[in-house]
This record gives sequence, C-alpha cells and structure tokens, in this order.
Amino acid sequence: MDRQNLTLLTDLYELTMMQGYFRNTTANDTVIFDMFYRTNPQESGYAVMAGLEQVIRLINNLHFEEDDIRYLSTLDIFQEDFLEYLRTFRFTGSIWAIPEGTVIFPREPLVKVIAPIMQAQLVETAILTILNHQCLIATKASRVCYAARGDSVMEFGLRRAQGPDAGIYGARAAVIGGCSGTSNVLAGQLFNIPVMGTNAHSWIMSFPDELTAFRAYADIYPNSCLFVVDTYDSLKSGVPHAIQVFKELREKGIHPKRYGIRFDSGDLAYLSKKARKMLDDEGFSDAIISASNDLDEFLIDSLKVQGAKISSWGVGTNMITSKDWPAFGGVYKLAAMMGPDGSFIPKIKISENTEKVTNPGNKKIIRIYEKESGKIKADLICLADEVFSEDEDLLLFDSLEPWKKTHMAAGSFTLREIMVPIFDEGRCVYTSPSVMEIRDICQKELDTLWDETRRLVNPHNVYVDLSQKLYDEKRALLERYGTI
Repeated sequence: MDRQNLTLLTDLYELTMMQGYFRNTTANDTVIFDMFYRTNPQESGYAVMAGLEQVIRLINNLHFEEDDIRYLSTLDIFQEDFLEYLRTFRFTGSIWAIPEGTVIFPREPLVKVIAPIMQAQLVETAILTILNHQCLIATKASRVCYAARGDSVMEFGLRRAQGPDAGIYGARAAVIGGCSGTSNVLAGQLFNIPVMGTNAHSWIMSFPDELTAFRAYADIYPNSCLFVVDTYDSLKSGVPHAIQVFKELREKGIHPKRYGIRFDSGDLAYLSKKARKMLDDEGFSDAIISASNDLDEFLIDSLKVQGAKISSWGVGTNMITSKDWPAFGGVYKLAAMMGPDGSFIPKIKISENTEKVTNPGNKKIIRIYEKESGKIKADLICLADEVFSEDEDLLLFDSLEPWKKTHMAAGSFTLREIMVPIFDEGRCVYTSPSVMEIRDICQKELDTLWDETRRLVNPHNVYVDLSQKLYDEKRALLERYGTI
C-alpha cells in the first residue's frame, strides 16, 4: 500500500461504534483490549510473533486527513460534530506487546491496548490484519527452516503472494522465521534483508543451446554461478554442461564464491544424489545443489529422510501463502474498563464454545523456563499486579482441567515477563530491531522449545496456564452471569 496513513484501514463498524461512544458518556473511558489467538497455525506447537514494527508505524501515523473526512461525510451516517472531532484525533493511550521473533502460544495477549475506548476500538482491525498475516508467515517459515535442518532456505514467493503487500511483508516475516533471504528486491531494500536468485528457464531457452547459455551467464557473473539444469534433460544435459562451465572457470583461475546447480522439477531425491556424485567425481564437492518446485516443510522433511543431497531450498507458494493454513485467527477483545476510582473493572466474553470464553482483567505473561535445560516449561497469564519469585515454589494448573497440576520447586526454574511497553500515553518508547536482528532473536527463541514441541506432526503443546488469582476472578465473573 502506497499511503503511510492507514487510519481508514478499518472496518466500518469501528467508526460507527466510535460515533456511538462519542454520543455517550463512555467516550473517554479508559479500557483494555487484548489481541490474542486461539489455535496454533498449521497444527504447530507454537507460533512466532511478527509485525509489531508495522503496528508501531500505524499508531505513529494515526490521524484523519481532510480527504478522509470528506469521504466519511459522503456516507451520510456520520454527524458533523463527530467528523469535526476526527480532525484532531490522535492516539494518546499505552500499548504493551510481545517483541517480534518471540515464540508465542494460544490465548495469551500478544498486544495489550490501554486507551480511551474510541481510540482502542479504532485500531482493532489494522492491528489484526498486520499481526495475523505476519505471525502466520513467520510461523510457516520457521517450520520450513526446521525441516531443512540448518540448510539455507530462500523465500521466493512474490509472484504467488496475494498482492504486493502480502509479498513484501510476507518476505519480511519469512526472514524473521528463519529464511536466509528473499528474491523480493523491494523487500530487500525496505527491510535491509539479503536478496537472492539464480536464473530462469527462459534464460536457457533464449540461447541456441544450454551450454552457450551457461557460458554467457558465467561470463557476466563469474563469482555467482548457480545454473538451473532441468530445462531439457537434468542428468544427460544440464548437470554435465554445468560441470563443463565450472571446469572452464577453474582453468581460468576463477573460483566462484557461490556456485552450483538448481533443480526445479523431477524426483529431487534421485536427481540430487546422482548430481552430487557427478559433481564430486569432477572435484566440485563444494558446489551447491539447490531445489525448488512447490516445496513445503513436509516435502523437505521427506526428502531429507530419503537422503537427498540438497543444501539450499527455494520455497515460494506454500510459504508465502501458508497454503495449508491460510489464516492466523487472531482476535481483539475487551478485557477491562477503568472505574471511577481509577482501578480496572474486569470484563469477560462468554460463549457456549469454551475456547471463546475470554480471560478478563489487566494481565501480563510470565514465561517459565526449566533452569537446567533452559527450555520453556509453561507460560503463566496473571494479573498485572501479581509478583512471583524464583525463590518460592510454584504451582501450575490447567484452567480447563484444574486437577492437572505441576509443582515446580524453588530454584528449579527461571521467570521472564515477556510483554514490554511499546507506547506510553501516546509516545512510542520502543525501538524495533532490524529484521536480521529479529531473525537472530527468533532463532534463540526457537532453541528454548523442546524438540517435541517443534516436531511437524502431533507436537507437544506448551502449557499456558492462569494464575490462581486470575482463575478465581474469571470464575467469579462466570458465576455472576449464571454460567456455573
């Protein structure tokens, strides 16, 4: 999207509710909204936080321009005094959030907005569209990279993304999730992330023959020769011609920093093993064998099991669209309203679907690590004023099945509060790291997960529990509304 001001990137009902608040005494009431999700995407054991930098940009630029006011007036549903109010509208609230690159789990607040209700209501849609997209793609990328077992993974799905924005910010999220770089040049420029690429079949086909095409490419890019070898016949033509050009470079005293071959079709396990032997026999044991062709984490994992000799993977459609799980499912719910005495009154949404019952109040998240391994034992959602100590025993229990309990002895665990302040009374107090720095953060975060949680199928779920105080507050509200 070209425009920096995304204030109208919202659902109409956010604005009609704002006018309703404006007409009532609730207009300046301070509230708390939580953004969270209910189910890990791709049936994963975790998700990855991504998109916060774009949320910050949204809030910093939140204002209605004259063109916006004129447009809203044409809808004939907004009154003049409300439109006049919008002319001076700014965000004056506070925001807490989990930093990008952090591993996250269902039901815990990713973002907490504390603001006058009109302000908190307006930003709902944009926060959701930004975080739902980038968290989804970052999670998918982390799974693909996990399947690659340390090999380089390149994101190159721009041409299959659902439009320019999805391609640009999807590339950003994919690198956060672990990709080495992207084919997307604009994303490379915007986010200072590595751009990568080889050549297409059209390059080969535009020359009289394959060998001439390879020679021409090597003449232009002698230090980066990665040839696509499946235009005609991979093993009878493509690989032998690539080897011939590598030999010619070697005879000229040229030793490319990066060279090799890429398969984009065929039986990748079989072809890569045959090609590896052909390259090794000619003294090119350090040549890269790259592969593409509708890859995802499951196919890469299968190829690894089959012993494929592939060391670099290009993943496009299935990652940039998260083809098997197209939506993240994040929601934004009212959790509390400030009372006359300045304290927050908890609010709860009740549903016949247990997973849709919200957690009330002003909350924070404490991450609990097993001290010996450094792995995540559980996350504890608690009220903001609660204090826990590593020097005292800790009792965890499942809020849905409270008889399931875990006792952690003092000294056996460490604690970390994972939400940090982003805005304080309208002023941004947080500096976003670079995308490559966030990528490093994400890799360290993923290392805190047990292998059982990272496995691609039927992973172990990390426990997300409620503190006793929050649990009691939730039950009291359920009892008040007659549900238990």
